[in-house]
Amino acid sequence: MKIVAVTACPTGIAHTYMAAAELKKAAQQIGIQIAVETQGAMGIENPLSIQDIARANVVLIASDIEVEDRARFTGSKIHCVTIEEVLTDPVKVLERCKTI
Repeated sequence: MKIVAVTACPTGIAHTYMAAAELKKAAQQIGIQIAVETQGAMGIENPLSIQDIARANVVLIASDIEVEDRARFTGSKIHCVTIEEVLTDPVKVLERCKTI
């Protein structure tokens, strides 16, 4: 399974990057391929390519704010969660993506 994810929090500092790290770690533990774009105080980092998005089974948006350039995910299966959900149980979040 391939997932692309975007993480973003209101201040764009710690939680954005903590969530990205937790998703990567959890994905590795359960054998899921993941690419994570962060939308933080420094702007968009590690932007997802059109090819990444097209090859993904699911787009995971872990955010407490509106993410930038969301239109690029039109036509994709999208699963939205809060940053807190990712920080609390990233494996559970990724497992739910398998059912979408």
